[in-house]
Order: sequence, then structure tokens, then C-alpha cells
Amino acid sequence: MQADIDFQQLLQALGDGVVVCDAKGDITFWNAAATRIFGFTESEAIGQSLDLIIPERQRQRHWDGYHKTMDTGETRYGSDILRVPALHKEGKPLSIAFTVALLHGPGGEVSAIVALVRDETERWGEERKLRARLTQLETAQA
Repeated sequence: MQADIDFQQLLQALGDGVVVCDAKGDITFWNAAATRIFGFTESEAIGQSLDLIIPERQRQRHWDGYHKTMDTGETRYGSDILRVPALHKEGKPLSIAFTVALLHGPGGEVSAIVALVRDETERWGEERKLRARLTQLETAQA
């Protein structure tokens, strides 16, 4: 027996950000968790380029990979987690982790990319502190 699922409600209820972009890289869906993570409301994000949340120094690399994925229909980030810097609306840096899923049009071409995003800024900061402390302790013992 299959339950009726309200997918719009499901996507809005998720704790991870869900961002969908079209073939050009324009945002077409933005859930409540994406607003919490990045600070931009749905109405501020929809229709905007992903440059909205990509630090300037990362943009060329991002777009090279994005266009390659759109052209080939292949990505390793469907199962491998990608960890990258991102930007909050207030300009503060974020560390995010995400996977992607490719959506296909009727002809089989990639028509959109869905990213499932998690904010790992706090965890990343804690790891940096632990690594620095470990280095400090190792240096003290040497």
C-alpha cells in the first residue's frame, strides 16, 4: 500500500538544505533549511545564480565542474560528499557538505541538479582547533 506523500511539504520539512538549479545554474527551488543555512529567503534566492552562495575565489572551479556535469550527465557527488566553502547572506564564510542528484528531461538530458546541503561550519571550526592543539602537544613533546 502506497501512502500519498506531499513532496512539497516533505522538502520543506527536511533539516538539510535542498537547492535545485536549472541547466544554467539558476536556483529554481530553495527550502526552509536552505534559508536557515544561507540566510537568503526563498524569494531572494529563486531565479538567482548559484554565485549567490559561492565565494568569488571558488566560482571558476565550481562552474567548470557544473557545466561538465550538465554536459556529461555524470557526477561523483551523487554518493561522495563534497565539502566546500560557501557564503551566508551577511557575508560570513560557511563550510558546507553536500551531495547532488541529477534530474533529467524527457529526452534524457540533464535538466536540473538537486543539492542536499548541510552546514558544517561549527564542526569544521572544532576540527581546526583540535588539529592545532594536537600540533601544539606534539611540538611540546619533541
